[in-house]
Amino acid sequence: MRHRHELPDAHWERIARFFPLSGYRRKRGRPLEDHHRILNGILWRLHTGAPWRDIPKAYDSWETIYGRFRRWRRDGTWAKILTSLLDDLNQRGRDLWLVDATVVRASRATAGAEEHPGEVPRLAGPKRAQLQEPAKHALGRSRGGFGTKVHLLVTDRGIVLGIYVTPGQQHESTAFQPLVRRVLLQRRPGMPYWPTQLAGDKGYSYPNIRSWARRRPIEAVIPTRKDQPRQESFDKASYRKRNRIERVVGHYKECRALGTRYEKLAVDYVALWMVAMIEKILQVG
Repeated sequence: MRHRHELPDAHWERIARFFPLSGYRRKRGRPLEDHHRILNGILWRLHTGAPWRDIPKAYDSWETIYGRFRRWRRDGTWAKILTSLLDDLNQRGRDLWLVDATVVRASRATAGAEEHPGEVPRLAGPKRAQLQEPAKHALGRSRGGFGTKVHLLVTDRGIVLGIYVTPGQQHESTAFQPLVRRVLLQRRPGMPYWPTQLAGDKGYSYPNIRSWARRRPIEAVIPTRKDQPRQESFDKASYRKRNRIERVVGHYKECRALGTRYEKLAVDYVALWMVAMIEKILQVG
């Protein structure tokens, strides 16, 4: 019987090829564990937000599950699965993309990560998905408290195409360029890549963002601030669809390991977001 938060067999069959063969005996040590069961343990932790040590032993030892989660972050498995699923969904050229950011409070458990490690932790995978551990682990203080700001790029269907993290106090406009460089779609000759419109709130009403959109060309559906000239051609109908990204943020924050940050490393936290995004695409695709 499948328990809550576990991945159905049909969904597992779509991504099983990205993992080593279960039961294969390496030159040393015991055979590789059942990756489906270990992934279910990771999903249990993602949804409950419980400490890794509290993962039920039915999924395997917590050391094995946590070690496999980090190994698949380091070798690019999570990013490869996510980018492949997104390419299969064919999200390129959608009419409207949405951009926004949300502050996530950090638990005390995030403290204590090494400031200057000998080897900088990385999230590996396709170039567009790679991420190096940011300075101060993307932690900082804002009006919302101590935490991380998660920047998202989403289609009008609610599919996350890009994710980037910064300290909580960093303004969303300063993270716009790094975010759009991390669109997790593969560029293909002769096929559209950018949308016709990009919607964001007044926090993105800056000349560099508007000029970036014009060069693509993309219509910036961004309201002007009080100190800026009003745009008579502003597309109010498209802007009303921006609530989709707010609903997407609310959906993902229901995963307790995302709604509060417990991971010391930002790359581990982003990898958890990727796991949640993989689960979501498997459900809708």
